[in-house]
This record gives sequence, structure tokens and C-alpha cells, in this order.
Amino acid sequence: MCGLLVLAVIFQPQLAAVLDVPALRTGSTVFVAVCVQAMPFLVFGVLVSGLIAAFVPPRVLHRALPVRTGAAVPVAGLAGVALPGCECASVPVARRLMQQGVAPAAALAFLLAAPAVNPVVLVSTAVAFPADPWMVPARFLGSLLTACVMGWLWAKLGRAEWLAERALRRVEAHQAEGSRWAVFAESARHDLVEAGGFLVLGGLTSAVFNVLVPAAWLETLGGQIVLGVLVMAVLAVVLALCSEADAFVVASMPGLPLLPKLVFLVVGPAVDLKLIALQSGAFGRRFAARFAPATFLVAIGCACVVGAALLGGA
Repeated sequence: MCGLLVLAVIFQPQLAAVLDVPALRTGSTVFVAVCVQAMPFLVFGVLVSGLIAAFVPPRVLHRALPVRTGAAVPVAGLAGVALPGCECASVPVARRLMQQGVAPAAALAFLLAAPAVNPVVLVSTAVAFPADPWMVPARFLGSLLTACVMGWLWAKLGRAEWLAERALRRVEAHQAEGSRWAVFAESARHDLVEAGGFLVLGGLTSAVFNVLVPAAWLETLGGQIVLGVLVMAVLAVVLALCSEADAFVVASMPGLPLLPKLVFLVVGPAVDLKLIALQSGAFGRRFAARFAPATFLVAIGCACVVGAALLGGA
């Protein structure tokens, strides 16, 4: 890195001449804007998530849930408001809840809701869409509805044998007082490095979209709402952005109506490539092979229903 910096200083005039093109200037501006806007929310989210991981044991949620599974699902979904973190943090928490006796349907509802309905994500969405205040309640309701529907579907159709044995092995949390700050530091560091990498990827993708993708293509997606919804849903799965930064990325994509953007924001925290990998490791491949496709379809449906009700034709 030091060698590259020295070479950059030595050959600054030549590099400036090569890089001084309108497309690169536009792309760098978009990339820096997305990262600078999203980073404070990302840092705050991982700090709060680390504090919760270190000082709030999962059994607190276990005790607060109703006994009946049908009633526990929406309560677990709303409890996601208390976990300001990315989807990476919700997977181990959900597994720990199962291991402590929480019904899998409720734990899965919490897994899907926590990354999308917490205050950090909602505030970042409001900042990213200052001219469209209805995007915040639309994202909240679409994500919460997705979590509840998947929880109820699992309660009705799910089978215990689809879950890996390690996900259901009963354990009790034991944590020494002296190690809490070490857990906080490690959790925050891990989440920041993990989510920060995806934020950079999202910023680069947004910059590429603004520079290389012709405006006519996005206008075509805007005119064909079904195609726009499907493209943005697949893009959310492939990009695998952190839920605390995805609103800034999608808000910077011009020419798209609000409904496909809402689908991107609802689908992304519920199912993406990194989540599928994490769920395979935590709950088993048989679970992920069934849960991820179902979540993808349910998330698209819930986002479209809520978007049609709150956003109309915007």
C-alpha cells in the first residue's frame, strides 16, 4: 500500500490526465456519496448489535414470547425492533433461540424481521428517501409481513427433520462478566468488517449503474413494472447488501419507480447469497434449500401488496 501511494504521488500528473474523464468523475462521486451517507448508520448499528450480543441474552426474548406459536410469531417479529444489526447477526441469534426452546417458527420470524424493522434501518431509509416519506412505513410493514407469513408457514408446513441437529441441540447461555466487553468488541469488529465490505460492493455497483447502464434501460424498467420488480428482486439477492446501507444504494439508482425499489429493500434483508450460506451453516442445507426460495417469493408478494397500498403508482 505504501508503495502504491508513493507511485501515485510520483505519477500524479499522468494519472490525473488518464483518470480525468466524465464517467470516472461521476462514478467516484456516486461511490463516495453512498459510502459517506451509509457509514454512520452502519457503525452505529454494529455498535448497538455488539452491545446486545454481549449484554442481552437471547433468553430475554424467550421469556417474553407467548406460549402459542401462532401468537409468538408476530411478537417475535416485532421484537426485531430491539436488534439494530445486519442480517449476519440475526442468524446466530435465531439459532440460539431455537436451542433455548423457542419455537422454530418464532425464531425464524425474528431472523427475518430483525435486520429490516429495527430503528437504524428505518432511519437510514428515511434519510435515503427524504422526498418519499411513505417508503419507511412501507418497508417496515412489508418486512414485518414477510417475517410473519414465513413464520406461520413454517408452523403449518415446516418439519423438524429439515433442520440440522446442531440447530435444535438444547444449550444454556453461560457468559462470564469479565468477557462481556471482549464479546462486544469481537461482535462489533466482525459485523463492521463483514458489512463494510458489502457496503463498498454496493457503492461500486451503484456507481457502475449510474455510469454504464443507459438511462433508457432504467426507463424501460420503470415502464414495465413487473420486469422492474423481478430484476430488482434478483439484484437484491445477488448484491447481498447490508440492510443498514442498502437504502442509500437503491435510492441512487435513477429512473426506477418506488415499487421496485421497495421490493429490493424487502427482499434483500430476507434472502440473499450470504444469508443462504449463513443459514446453510446454522440450520443445514435441507432447510436453506426450502426456506430461501419460499422467502424470496413471499417477500416479493408482501412488498408488492404493501407497495400498492401505500405507494400507489409512484
